[in-house]
Amino acid sequence: QVQLVESGGGLVQPGGSLRLSCAASGSIGSIYAMGWYRQAPGGQRKLVAVITSIGIGSTDYADSVKGRFTISRDNAKNTVYLQMNMLKPEDTGVYYCNFHLIIGNYWGQGTQVTVSS
Repeated sequence: QVQLVESGGGLVQPGGSLRLSCAASGSIGSIYAMGWYRQAPGGQRKLVAVITSIGIGSTDYADSVKGRFTISRDNAKNTVYLQMNMLKPEDTGVYYCNFHLIIGNYWGQGTQVTVSS
């Protein structure tokens, strides 16, 4: 069984920063990729950033967060991070981490990020 535990959400003013973490535990096996998704109020879950697990890790970002967010990983700790800078009110939502494993696709419980003055 695989468990993902997220941390780091909260309330921040526009222009501020937050760092999300997601640690996986259990019978993980091989990891294809790790990512972060956001679900805004009343909206669908959408990809924010993704990083592959091999080598230095290829990354991809939603256009709306390019230049502001950085995804990174620590393979030894089975942990993925999302550094969010210059946050905007439209970044508000529940952020979910995702681990795409050889044994299946797994989601974290979600962490609320609210950007408001």
